Amino acid sequence: MLLKKWEDLPEDMQTPEVRRYYDILAKRKPSLILKRAFDIIASLIMLIILAIPMLIIALLIAIDSPGGVFYRQERVTAYGKKFRIHKFRTMVADADKIGSLVTVGQDSRITKIGGFLRKYRLDELPQLFDVFAGTMSYVGTRPEVPKYVNQYTNEMKATLLLPAGITSEGSIRYKDEAVLLADAADVDRVYVERVLPEKMEYNLESIRSFSFFREMLAMFRTVFAVLGKEYE
Repeated sequence: MLLKKWEDLPEDMQTPEVRRYYDILAKRKPSLILKRAFDIIASLIMLIILAIPMLIIALLIAIDSPGGVFYRQERVTAYGKKFRIHKFRTMVADADKIGSLVTVGQDSRITKIGGFLRKYRLDELPQLFDVFAGTMSYVGTRPEVPKYVNQYTNEMKATLLLPAGITSEGSIRYKDEAVLLADAADVDRVYVERVLPEKMEYNLESIRSFSFFREMLAMFRTVFAVLGKEYE
């Protein structure tokens, strides 16, 4: 993926705060090309390798609770474009209509198989389809729902210069985000005022130091984080 011309960006992104990050990425086009090439090749290979395991997971979800196998919520990716993310369903059907858009601790909406899938991030395997299509990348700011993107500061909007990702440094540091929000009286407020800004600091730093090889490192760190390693 290459950057759009500055004048082609959405008007709300054409700000001095975003321009700083845009200029950094504009100087690193080879890494952007490698990033997209890797996304296409790696996602295609993984989809082939994981076809049978994903089919088994789909069957377990269908047996575990009524509702569809996939969770297709509207999210936001590069340049503010909206898309419907692919995830395995880990909660009861229509969970987003009976509670917060943010999942907390031992959320009663999480199904039995859903808890296992979330623990090892297996629910995110279908996002390989989004990576192959280009609406997501392996590494990038996690795709938020429009409700939270609408509350981004001008600087936070710089994260929309790149596709949303399956993992990121912010995701690694906040892999136990649901636990952190478990005791919050107002989950949405705590998420917007505390968790989101802190995660965004990591995401913005990742753009400031962007390179293809640093993204590969983030992927390895994600694997170790899923296996239990803690990063301070």
